[in-house]
Amino acid sequence: MTENTQQKHSVPELPTQYTPAEVEGPLYERWVERGYFEADEKSEKPPYTIVIPPPNVTGSLHLGHAFEHTLIDALTRRKRMQGYETLWQPGMDHAGIATQNVVERELAKEGVSRHDLGREAFVERVWQWKRESGGQISGQMRRLGDGVAWSRERFTMDEGLSRAVQTIFKRLYDDELIYRAERIINWCPRCLTAISDIEVEYQDDDGELVSIRYGEGDASIVVATTRAETMLGDTAVAVHPEDERYAHLVGTEIELPLTGRRIPVVADEHVDPEFGTGAVKVTPAHDPNDFEIGRRHDLASLAVLDERGVITAHGPFQGLDRFEARSAIVGALRAEGRIVAEKRPYTHSVGHCSRCKTTIEPRLSMQWWVKVGPLAKAAGDAVRDGKVAIHPKEMESRYFGWVDNLHDWCISRQLWWGHRIPVWYGPNGEVVCVGPDDEAPTGEGWHQDTDVLDTWFSSGLWPFSTLGWPEQTPSVEKFYPNSVLVTGYDILFFWVARMMMFGLYAMDGTPPFHTIALHGMVRDQFGKKMSKSFGNAVNPLDWMDTYGSDAVRFTLARGANPGVDVPIGEDWVQGSRNFANKIWNATRFALMNGATVEGELPPAEALSATDRWILSRLNSVVAEVDAYYDDYQFAKLSDTLFHFAWDEVFDWYVELSKTTFAAGGPAADASRRVLGEVLDVTLRLLHPVVPFVTESLWTALTGGESVVIADWPKDSTFRDAAAEREIETLQQVVTEVRRFRSDQGLQPGQKVPARLDLAGTALAPHETAMRSLLRLTPAGEDFTATASLPVAGATVALDLSGAIDVEAERKRLTKDLLAAEKEKKQATAKLGNDAFLAKAPEPVVEKIRGRLATAESDIERISSQLAALPTA
Repeated sequence: MTENTQQKHSVPELPTQYTPAEVEGPLYERWVERGYFEADEKSEKPPYTIVIPPPNVTGSLHLGHAFEHTLIDALTRRKRMQGYETLWQPGMDHAGIATQNVVERELAKEGVSRHDLGREAFVERVWQWKRESGGQISGQMRRLGDGVAWSRERFTMDEGLSRAVQTIFKRLYDDELIYRAERIINWCPRCLTAISDIEVEYQDDDGELVSIRYGEGDASIVVATTRAETMLGDTAVAVHPEDERYAHLVGTEIELPLTGRRIPVVADEHVDPEFGTGAVKVTPAHDPNDFEIGRRHDLASLAVLDERGVITAHGPFQGLDRFEARSAIVGALRAEGRIVAEKRPYTHSVGHCSRCKTTIEPRLSMQWWVKVGPLAKAAGDAVRDGKVAIHPKEMESRYFGWVDNLHDWCISRQLWWGHRIPVWYGPNGEVVCVGPDDEAPTGEGWHQDTDVLDTWFSSGLWPFSTLGWPEQTPSVEKFYPNSVLVTGYDILFFWVARMMMFGLYAMDGTPPFHTIALHGMVRDQFGKKMSKSFGNAVNPLDWMDTYGSDAVRFTLARGANPGVDVPIGEDWVQGSRNFANKIWNATRFALMNGATVEGELPPAEALSATDRWILSRLNSVVAEVDAYYDDYQFAKLSDTLFHFAWDEVFDWYVELSKTTFAAGGPAADASRRVLGEVLDVTLRLLHPVVPFVTESLWTALTGGESVVIADWPKDSTFRDAAAEREIETLQQVVTEVRRFRSDQGLQPGQKVPARLDLAGTALAPHETAMRSLLRLTPAGEDFTATASLPVAGATVALDLSGAIDVEAERKRLTKDLLAAEKEKKQATAKLGNDAFLAKAPEPVVEKIRGRLATAESDIERISSQLAALPTA
């Protein structure tokens, strides 16, 4: 049992109803004004650091943000209460392509393009937009209750982070880990830039699969393609080395239709001889796999599409858009008798730009690259060696599957908004990489590279650039490495891997965090992905307006099993709102009845079994919640607290205490102190997940400054197994009698005469409470037991003769029994019919089985109720 030395205080009278809209905003501003969320690098407390996965400056709070932020906030609030110097680092990402698109759309409304403005004016226009309209998510984070260190808010394009980007680029370049080369990249013909893998969204599109015959007679091969327009750039046909069908053609040349060119037939193990015809066209300039085949066989790379997806090859198709050219080329091939087969529609996975939804085009392009081999090896070894733990552990295999097979990373983007590549080119082919303290070359003919860096390059530095690196600042000393990274498994391969690579490289082998805690995606209540196009997307602010932020947070946390997607529906948020109301009403009742935290807890021998039971359970819950937090089991800790608070504290302990309070005396005083203790600890345990309602109630109960800075509860190790068994027996008896009353159609408040035989049990001291809970009056001289319930060694005899119309109840139950028996007979007949079972779909059969099980259960229940009815 915990000690509490709170000074006496005047307990405020709580409003009859909890109104989140009136409470949450003022409370949050008070927390910020008092500096509870700020972090002091001079503090001697142990550090606990988490960075916010920086949301896009263009973004607004969606359920995914609300989910992730709830988990991070719960962790940091608990650690703050445990005595750590906590830093939850806030900030936003400049989101290169997304932000540039937003501003370009604004300019389009004015009839202006970025090219009309020029680079410098356009970049200034983006900064202006950022100052005026960007970052609305910050205000929404406050609505949610995010306990971030606002004074440390950073932006990936601010001066300090730009210095970090330039520093690490220079170091990687000098170590020959950054280079420039022509490779295949994802290209958006609308945004006119390379894009990263994570910016490509794949969806099933209806296209066409066309089989084309190359060559003539025995020297011909049929290839199939969904992108006929790229055949103009074919420089080979590839077959598997062991495919005997084409062995005679390997090393020869065949004619490429429509072009007059002859191309070689090469043997390459990449080709699957079992797929299609076992032969593939090779277009090294427009397909990543073909590019690798081309490198292995020293094939030419012919680009036949320009940056906008327009055909550049000489001939009748030049100048056509790629999709126009596709139809025209298939038509020309058909006219020549080259089309062997056509399949329309042919559904296949197609990549689209996540920003503008344009179909991406694999394209050979001169770009800047990071040589990830040694960096990725270090990132893999850090997990294998135990320096970094991935939670849940089963996600490790996905991580290794990625970092162990990483291709070099294309980091250049053909945009104007972003960190410009710090490389200058001279008039005589000179290439100079400039660090943050270097002077850029000047003079005639010198110019800086026009590309900017991939957004993931700067966000990969986030765990240490936000602390002032490359300088060895006090914040770096105190708060690096981060304690844990909380993020979605969907960016494990992109953001997480990049932070691991850069952190280990820049910080002398020290990984950026000790633990990677991965969560799933928020889905609708049916498990479907949330999307505006599906019509099931939810604005969490709407739910906050209706039910309060605590309700949204608790719903999200209660669904958060590590690495697993989270279904959520409005009904569940409403249920969480009801929980918040229950906490409010129960605490209000307790305060009105004198619950207090003042003075020491009475010794165990001076407490009733009820008091000892709830204190024993309380300490068990403290231990359980701590274990779940340490294992990132948010769903389990939330569920544990829900059932303890609602079921055990509010529905049982508070109700059992009412008779004690009514009796008065020392026992009532002891229970008031115990109730205060239980509420104090329970509110502190709940606070990290539902901060607003717990702050209001805890300060009212204790008179303390704020639960935000209160001590986290500790398990005092007090346990009383005997008291727990005693109250469990009481609960068993009360529950069974309540069920019987309900089955007999008695109203909840309807009083019934009863005789309680508690001999041989430990329930005698609880008879008054049991009668109160069960609405049982004493048995008078004319008492006649019409029903007797033996439960857990006790016997409860009831006189129902004046409580119900026995004959009417018998008729009703008999009618229900006949209906259930009829249902059972029909279901049994269908399930015994082999013809029905052979033809009926499995879901239909399962439904019939369910009806049978329900009918059998109803028959057993109704028969029991009939047997318990008083006899005439």
